[in-house]
Amino acid sequence: MRAVGVSAAKLDDLLARARRDVDEGTLPSCQVAVGLRGEVVAFEAFGDATPDTRYSVFSCTKPIVASAAWVLMGDGRLDVARPVADYVPEFATNGKHVVTVEQLLLHTSGFPSETLMPPEWDTREGRLAAFAAWKLKWAPGTAFEYHPTSAHWVLAEVIERVAGCDFRDAVQRLVTEPAGLRGRVLGLGLGPGDQDGIAAMQVRGSPATPDELEAAIGVRELPSSEVTDAALLGFNRPDVRAVGVPGAGGVMRAADLALFYQRLLHDPDGIWDPVVLADATGTVHNSFGDLLFSMPANRTRGLVQAGGDGMSFLRGFGSSVSPGAFGHNGAAGQVAWADPASGLSFAYVTNGIDAHVIRQFRRGMSLSTRAGTLTDPD
Repeated sequence: MRAVGVSAAKLDDLLARARRDVDEGTLPSCQVAVGLRGEVVAFEAFGDATPDTRYSVFSCTKPIVASAAWVLMGDGRLDVARPVADYVPEFATNGKHVVTVEQLLLHTSGFPSETLMPPEWDTREGRLAAFAAWKLKWAPGTAFEYHPTSAHWVLAEVIERVAGCDFRDAVQRLVTEPAGLRGRVLGLGLGPGDQDGIAAMQVRGSPATPDELEAAIGVRELPSSEVTDAALLGFNRPDVRAVGVPGAGGVMRAADLALFYQRLLHDPDGIWDPVVLADATGTVHNSFGDLLFSMPANRTRGLVQAGGDGMSFLRGFGSSVSPGAFGHNGAAGQVAWADPASGLSFAYVTNGIDAHVIRQFRRGMSLSTRAGTLTDPD
């Protein structure tokens, strides 16, 4: 590790922290991967897993799908300032004709609570019928509220219309194949015959009490959301994995995720237009306040930026990365980011749904803080 500029002692400390939750029985397994200088320089699996085990990474999927849109933007085929309805006319119902493609990427499109479920999500006809029924919660472009899956379902349809093929094939052809990443879209839309070696999600532990929540984040109850333990366990089903939910359905190894972020840092294959990529990884277009933590969302067109306001740990980056670090974490404690200042990328994946959300949050913060120091002197 010293040969590539990573502190062996700090790496040992990071890996020990990841191993601890498995050894104590808090989590069934996990993987940790570190990237630097265009490569994965450390990759370990702990618990009931091997380096070939794949994991559901949930919202870590979002930037991978968004990165296909960045390719289309660079080619001049997609203008994110245009309304979605210019590409998907069926979407222009119930006042949604004003929603832009950029607002999908920024989570400012105004329909955060809408959902798409089986059997509608199995076919384009079903998806379009659902889109037509969706209604706005607030005026697009006036606020930020995280869209767990709805915005990326629409983004996937935009990608299909522009690329002229299924969105899962588009992401593979435009991004993952030229990037040298293994698997069909890193496992987005896996058929029943391609699902061996995926770690099944498991719920572990007991939920945080209202008193614990209030002491940690000032509220006694978390807001309701479509992201529930039951919903996450649903991704163990072969039919759900086969759908490839564009905002949550990625299945991959930590090494694949860390390498994807190295590609965003360096783009050696010239996948993205340099101006588009620099904007997507470095320019905040959404500074609206976060409803839960009362801080700027710091959203780029597809990613979250750590920021220099002292709130990077609340955005999932720990406390040691630079303000320009970018990434996107996933439900159940998945972590993924890159830091242009150090050149590091970091990925942590687990199949343990820790019911104690405060412990889960602190785990991710602790791991990211350790990872962010790997290139610092001992």
